[in-house]
Amino acid sequence: MTDLPAYLRPFVLGVLEGSDVRVDRLGEIDLYRPPGTARGGAILFVHGGPGPEGLEVMPRDWPVYKGYATAAARRGLVAAVVDHSLIHGLDRLVVAADEVEAAVAVLRSDPRVDPDRVGLWFFSGAGLLAGEWLDSRPDWLRFVALTYPLLVTPPGVDDLVTAAEVIGKHKDLPVLLTRAGLEREELAGPVAEFVSAGGAALDIIDVPKGHHGFDMLDHTEESRAAVTKALDWAIAHLGEQPGDDGKLLVPPPPAKKKTTTTATRRTTKTAVAAAPKAPAEPATRPAPKAAPAPVAPAPVAQASIQASLADLGTATVAAVTAETPAARVIAREHAAYAAHDLEAFLAMYSPTARILLANGSELKGRRFLREYYRPRFDAGRCKAEVIQKITLGEWVVEHVDSYDDDGSTPQLALYRVVDGLITDVEFRA
Repeated sequence: MTDLPAYLRPFVLGVLEGSDVRVDRLGEIDLYRPPGTARGGAILFVHGGPGPEGLEVMPRDWPVYKGYATAAARRGLVAAVVDHSLIHGLDRLVVAADEVEAAVAVLRSDPRVDPDRVGLWFFSGAGLLAGEWLDSRPDWLRFVALTYPLLVTPPGVDDLVTAAEVIGKHKDLPVLLTRAGLEREELAGPVAEFVSAGGAALDIIDVPKGHHGFDMLDHTEESRAAVTKALDWAIAHLGEQPGDDGKLLVPPPPAKKKTTTTATRRTTKTAVAAAPKAPAEPATRPAPKAAPAPVAPAPVAQASIQASLADLGTATVAAVTAETPAARVIAREHAAYAAHDLEAFLAMYSPTARILLANGSELKGRRFLREYYRPRFDAGRCKAEVIQKITLGEWVVEHVDSYDDDGSTPQLALYRVVDGLITDVEFRA
């Protein structure tokens, strides 16, 4: 076993694939499915990086990740392992973040997965990706687990949101840290800071005699107990079996309130009811001797129709300019922009948000948004005026005048908001 590269050594639990677990390969993702057809929770295992020189086997084929995924599937969950670009170097961090987010979408769309019960488990260098999820906390995310994580990027590497800065931001999000007692010094310091910042928001499993990668290097009872305990913790936080107090172990976040169009309907009804009626015809009249000539509508009736149509148009405008949840997110983004608060502005965006500028160039991810917008924020040139707005579900479309030293530039801005964060923006001049 010692002749093997570290990453090819056996998983400490000795879990092997078998006929009771089906593995499907979808692009860069391996899905491990348990027996049966019931829908259930799911875990995405996110490997670390960078990998060693001369790497010949990608992480999803390493025994350690195959072992974790098989163990989870045998406990009734759908498990997934994704190969992402961080294995090729820390300079691929943002690309890796995109790939992990795409893998989450694939996993949640699987017919065997309850899309509202998914957990993310980060290992080693993938700890650099965890901060974005701790920060954004989508409703479906039931836990974040970190095993011997790298939590601070080395000098010269652009980072994403640092986990220690946002741990505990969402009190209802369970977070588990498994830390190695013999961790490398450059990793141990940031982990200690993370623990200090996390406080009661953090559950910890210690492996006092474990090295970095103990789940494949240290075949001891201590290692096996730590891995088993971590799996038990994750499965419990995805389950829907009640605890001793009769409540769910980890109840889902409160459901978002749905907006209604009651006010709009009331406006329409009131407008029509209040419109003056045309004069009523007399109850009796003499029988005409000849066909009467056409009579023009009374002026008051014509005015009533026009008033009703105007009110109906007002109600229609109200319907498409309603303050939807998406519109409120965009309003907060605009407020941060006007206040020149760059971090508050970026917090409104998904970690992998895509912005298509009017000149055809594209920005993707918060890191590139920060680089693009920082000079404008630093110079105090964040000024825009919304002329008109239309809302529809996840979408908000605005006619905007953006002001610069050369005057104003009219643009159309199309925003998409998913799970409370802006995911797509397109500007058209």
